[in-house]
Amino acid sequence: MTMDQSDLTTEQVLRRDIPWETYMNTKLITGTGLQLLRRYDKKPENYKAQLLDDDGPSYIRVLVSILRDIFKEETVEYVLALIDEMLTANSKRARLFHDTSLANEDTYEPFLRLLWKGNWFIQEKSCKILSLIVSGRPKAQDALIANGASKSKEFTTIDNVLKGLVEWLCAQLKKPSHPSRGIPTAINCLATLLKEPVVRSSFVQSDGVKLLVPLISPASTQQSIQLLYEACLSVWLLSYYEPAIEYLGTSRSLPRLIEVVKGSTKEKVVRVVVLTLRNLLQKGTYGALMIDLGLPQLVQSLKAQAWSDEDLLEALTQLEEGLKDNIKKLSSFDKYKQEVLLGHLDWSPMHKDPIFWRENITNFEENDFQILRVLITILDTSTDPRTLAVACFDISQFIQYHPAGRIIVTDLKAKERVMKLLNHENAEVTKNALLCIQRLFLGAKYASFLQA
Repeated sequence: MTMDQSDLTTEQVLRRDIPWETYMNTKLITGTGLQLLRRYDKKPENYKAQLLDDDGPSYIRVLVSILRDIFKEETVEYVLALIDEMLTANSKRARLFHDTSLANEDTYEPFLRLLWKGNWFIQEKSCKILSLIVSGRPKAQDALIANGASKSKEFTTIDNVLKGLVEWLCAQLKKPSHPSRGIPTAINCLATLLKEPVVRSSFVQSDGVKLLVPLISPASTQQSIQLLYEACLSVWLLSYYEPAIEYLGTSRSLPRLIEVVKGSTKEKVVRVVVLTLRNLLQKGTYGALMIDLGLPQLVQSLKAQAWSDEDLLEALTQLEEGLKDNIKKLSSFDKYKQEVLLGHLDWSPMHKDPIFWRENITNFEENDFQILRVLITILDTSTDPRTLAVACFDISQFIQYHPAGRIIVTDLKAKERVMKLLNHENAEVTKNALLCIQRLFLGAKYASFLQA
């Protein structure tokens, strides 16, 4: 092998001379197959186009049968390069693979097998070709197969192909076969394939969402902008699928999407992220989270920019309206909960408001005192003095207002964590840690007397 297989190009591969006659002599190609190959191979683009228009399925049959029967690497690469060239020139030719005259050919199987078997050139081309063939299939065909009408059991079904592709794409995102092209290739195919319901569900089941999220980060170079765009496009397609929405909610996708919009001047990137945010706005706690992440202000500044895309302007207006509705709906406890879950606390009025604590103290019991537990965890994990001070104060408020406050806080082992903060360098932290300890030891009345 004279060069690194991983950086072969289609042009380099197509310069090879393949000894088709030898394959006919060894019965790996039929006489008719040889004639078709001679007529097609090494001919000018417009001449090949004419042949494909006249008798496309016959050429597909020969090329697929070579991939099925011949295992010599140089020949496999050559045939994949021929098919890639054919589909790159005109992606509608993917329909040729689904011609009724090929009903007895398993046109998917060789590509699916080569995804795992070949070097990088073979894997990349197989993935690209398979994605195009699958996307170009007549949808009526699915119904036929579902009813068991047209294909025997030995055939690779469309579901197998899509699941196999998702498996390969996730494997690339985890451990790319090529250092610089593995991930871009996977994301490029994913952005095409996620229109398919089966792909959405396999991708979520394969835990693919968490592999996608790290790719959502502001991009600088042209290549990384394209990768970012296709990653965001994939998230947008997933935002139409309920189980994926839950996954996106538990990952850090929302803050990342907002960072991308802040840092991107590329209109297509901004548009696909804004459309995604619009889809997510009405789901679960997304609305409240968007408000906490400062999206209303960001949408206003985006609206003030000169975008040429009508869809983007319309989506921004819808997003703005939806956020306004959400702000109206949020109860004070929802807002409080969001603040705690985000882990950034500040002296907003509700912390010191007795009415807030009296009215909402029973809400702290939800999910086995989840919010109280998070407050206690913040004491261990936060490095921000303001957050630490407010967390100590809020725990002391809980002790004061909940009938069993002292017992619950003691059971959750908060005392040790608060004690550590008594030596903090920040005066605001030590003052509120002391208040919390006093309420824990002495009871609320005595502590408020001391505080006075």
